[in-house]
Amino acid sequence: MASSPCGNSNFDSGLEIKTRSVEQTLIPLVSQITTLINHKDKPKKSERTLAAIHRVGQAVSVAVGRFVAVGEAIATENQELKDEMGQACFEARRAGDAIAQLTDVGSALPSQTDGRVTVFSDRTGMVKAARLLLSSVTKVLVLADRIVIKQIITSRNKVLVTLDHLERVSTFQEFVQIFSQFGNEMVEFAHLTGDRQNDLKDEKKKARMAAARAVLEKCTMMLLTASKTCLRHPDCESARINKDAVFHRMRCALEQVIEIVTEARSCGENKILPASIYNGIKDFKSGVECLRENLYSMSPESVDSQLEALVERTEDFTDSAYTSHEQRQAILSLCQLVRQDTQQLMHAWIEAQSVHAKEATEDMEVAILKTCQSVSDLRRELHKVAVGRASDLLKVHGEQLPLRALKAAGAEGNLEAVAEYSRTLTEQKEQLVETCRLLCHVSGTEPLEITCIHAEETFHVIGPQIISAAQTLALHPSSKIAKENLEVFCEAWESQLCDMALLLREINDVFEGRRGDKRSYLSLPRPGCHSLFPQKHSANLKTAKAVKLDAEEQTSMAKLGLELRLLSSDVDTEVEKWEEQEHDIVRQSQSLASMTYNMYLFTRGEGLLKTTLDLFHQAEVLSEEGLQLCSSLRTFSTQLVDEEKSVVMTEMEKLVALCQQLQTGAKTPVQGKTATFQKVDSSIQTTRGILTVVLSLLPFCNKLNKKYKSERSSLGSPHDWRERQDASTPVKDEGTLNSKNSNGFGVKSLEQHMAGLNLLESK
Repeated sequence: MASSPCGNSNFDSGLEIKTRSVEQTLIPLVSQITTLINHKDKPKKSERTLAAIHRVGQAVSVAVGRFVAVGEAIATENQELKDEMGQACFEARRAGDAIAQLTDVGSALPSQTDGRVTVFSDRTGMVKAARLLLSSVTKVLVLADRIVIKQIITSRNKVLVTLDHLERVSTFQEFVQIFSQFGNEMVEFAHLTGDRQNDLKDEKKKARMAAARAVLEKCTMMLLTASKTCLRHPDCESARINKDAVFHRMRCALEQVIEIVTEARSCGENKILPASIYNGIKDFKSGVECLRENLYSMSPESVDSQLEALVERTEDFTDSAYTSHEQRQAILSLCQLVRQDTQQLMHAWIEAQSVHAKEATEDMEVAILKTCQSVSDLRRELHKVAVGRASDLLKVHGEQLPLRALKAAGAEGNLEAVAEYSRTLTEQKEQLVETCRLLCHVSGTEPLEITCIHAEETFHVIGPQIISAAQTLALHPSSKIAKENLEVFCEAWESQLCDMALLLREINDVFEGRRGDKRSYLSLPRPGCHSLFPQKHSANLKTAKAVKLDAEEQTSMAKLGLELRLLSSDVDTEVEKWEEQEHDIVRQSQSLASMTYNMYLFTRGEGLLKTTLDLFHQAEVLSEEGLQLCSSLRTFSTQLVDEEKSVVMTEMEKLVALCQQLQTGAKTPVQGKTATFQKVDSSIQTTRGILTVVLSLLPFCNKLNKKYKSERSSLGSPHDWRERQDASTPVKDEGTLNSKNSNGFGVKSLEQHMAGLNLLESK
């Protein structure tokens, strides 16, 4: 949003709105002002209409007065903004008073002909006051937002200072003291950046923030164990290398967060996002299709240049040593076909220009269709290659054989074996890095491209870190801390593989049209984009009308909404009783509870779900997560005896039926206010049924899990058992947005480590 929040040049504030909170704060004000302005062309009003306009004008004035009082309080607490904030508050108060005066019934003049009152005789004055009010209020909000940015920068600076101290410590006692401080500062930074990430409007910035925070989450634990290992083995070169790499990556991630919130030039998108084949194909098709309306919209040379650049990018696929001969030939053949179809288009295009045609001829139309089809076929083939390779790699690496071998070789002190398995891991790392690069080409959205780049960088960095940790353990095979350190880095690798499985699913969703945007969080849909002034919609969007519940509908939903609130709280209580908080059943149940809580907020007119479209989108996502939980329950039931398995499977079948019912209902189009409200009611009723089943399953499954965990302990460790689970099942997403606990990256684990730091000396 380059200018005003209302998108109307008459009210250009000259300030860019970058966050949803600022935008959402402005919406009610813009709505009220719009109501006033829309009446200016109808100067004669009935007494009822006049009274309504008067109430709106007075409401604006009162609201501005309260708003300004808050702004002035902020100015008092932040001297560096005092002058700017004071001026903006003064202008806002003046504009609010002007609007109140212009809508004052006492100042309106009766008409000489029919006695009705005429208002807005000063039309120019109303428009001027409205413009000044929006501009000044927006400026107050943007100045307040600068304070939030300042808080993040201050928090980052504290973290950096403590990070420098941590890097230089030489004793365990000093480390324990400083790491305790560092952990608390990281918790604060986590909450501040989490709020900011959730608030950002730009999806690319949000994705970059999520990537940086994911690095900080994993690096916090790595920093703990890597530093402890260095302190225990101060003369070990591989331990020092391991620790230095963590500190360096953490500083880079902290810097990236600040670049995003301050919009520093060094975070320019050209540097972050390389040219992808998806974007190349999209631009090429767009240019070709524009020729239908305007034969001179581009030159033949530019079309040819675009095509060659596109074909050149496919070399990332064809030059790869991991691309099969058949796949390589298919890509090359499709590239040649695109060239041929484009040449035919060129001939038809030049011929149409020679006869001075005003639009595409029939021959040219056929050539355009063929060219677009062949380039779409090329995209489909590239997508199949990239996704197929990623799926194969996830299956191959699911057993984590090199990691297990490295752990065993390190524990035995076998440096030769560590070197051998390190080469195997390095080869796997190169395959994964290249595959992430190919996925970036076909991901389909810029936020997903950013996530692919983050995955590529993560594999590239963690691979060598695992090797240095394994070398340290091999040199000190009896060291408990060296063993713990290697475990932490291996878990980070496994976690990234699971994240890659989730990423793969999202890329497939976009390709198949199930998502037009990156799902930043599985627990919430992207909040709907609410226009501040009425927008014109194309014909194909008429069925997708977003409406809000009115006061009467909210009242009728109150009881049902409260039931959702209680159920989500009960589910949260049950999952807290599980010892394994990362268990798939726990994670997915938490996600369902979070989404249900959002639906409860919707019934109150609060939260991120603003319209019925948002609610139905949330219902679809909730049904998908519910079906994922059913899959986890089915896997869980394989270890149960017949009677126990029967109970779980019976409840699971109820859950499947309800999720499918919710999914079907959410996708069914309806027309009219009554039908829409009935659909809302049905969606919430079904969601209540889903959570009721989940609530009955959780304590039963927890009891069984404890029972079988106890039995497994005699056969192997719980960690080994967990490693045998399907690697394609996503683990907890670093960026998961939970409306009740959304801001901390690893906050829970950090706080646990703060409490347990006295154990450091024993290790």
